[in-house]
Amino acid sequence: MLGKLVKVDDLRTIWKHEALDFTKWLSSSENLSLLGDEIGIEINLIEREASVGSFNVDILAEEENTGRKIIIENQLETTDHDHLGKLITYASGYDAEIIIWVVKEIREEHRQAIDWLNEHTDEKSNFFIVKVELWKIGDSPCAVKFQVVSRPNDWAKSIRQSASNSNLSDTKLLQLEFWNGFKEFVTEKGTDLKLRKTFPQHWYDMSYGVSGSNITLTINTQSKSIGCEIYIHDSKELYYSYEQNREKIENELGFELEWMELPNKKASRIKVSTAADINNRSEWESHFEWLKEKAEKFQQVFYKYASN
Repeated sequence: MLGKLVKVDDLRTIWKHEALDFTKWLSSSENLSLLGDEIGIEINLIEREASVGSFNVDILAEEENTGRKIIIENQLETTDHDHLGKLITYASGYDAEIIIWVVKEIREEHRQAIDWLNEHTDEKSNFFIVKVELWKIGDSPCAVKFQVVSRPNDWAKSIRQSASNSNLSDTKLLQLEFWNGFKEFVTEKGTDLKLRKTFPQHWYDMSYGVSGSNITLTINTQSKSIGCEIYIHDSKELYYSYEQNREKIENELGFELEWMELPNKKASRIKVSTAADINNRSEWESHFEWLKEKAEKFQQVFYKYASN
């Protein structure tokens, strides 16, 4: 029997106080990652309640890899002129390039104002309105959903340019190009994988619906291999629950896995790999197909056993 998804109208049932509760909650790395996934960037916290003259911006952050300043202003109510003014003040005070207004409800005139700012300010300024919602099924805990309501028209283009303009080594540029190619390949083929923004690094993470872990695709230019793994951040219990079903999991996947408990570390890994030299671009498409197939199987099988 399926449950009914119900929206929780009063955000203050979870966050009583905007600054003490919601801003504190949002400033954690896990929750900034949720917001960043919706926008398409990696957000790293610098400071909560950062000073701008006689005011304080809720969250001051920066974009990973580029260092672009980000300000986040929260409002657990309907948007108003006061917060819009603060948003612009904070942006100028920190010369922020990414300005995010997280709100419960958006007045049409404020959405139009953000659209106007995106159209009439220079390409360095990027304004967002993001709606925050709470949903639940029956008596289950509430789940948070972020929804971008207004963003720059050429946002996808600007994030690509910001990455390409960074001072990157040849290896980092190759990694970024490979992951961009993988993402385009998978998008064209069609998939249920939850694709994120790409970065110039040897791994590419994807959520698969299990808290505290993710599917991680890897490149190793030294061993000339690529891999797909379940990376568990800090839960030996989750790792052991998978390991108890090792035979069933491997049978359903159709291949054997490398099981790495890593007893002296918080993290654990469950991995499959294959030979691949990404310097040979003519083989990229076959590498993309292998990664896509393994990630989709991982998502299906490991999610099933985590749920069980």
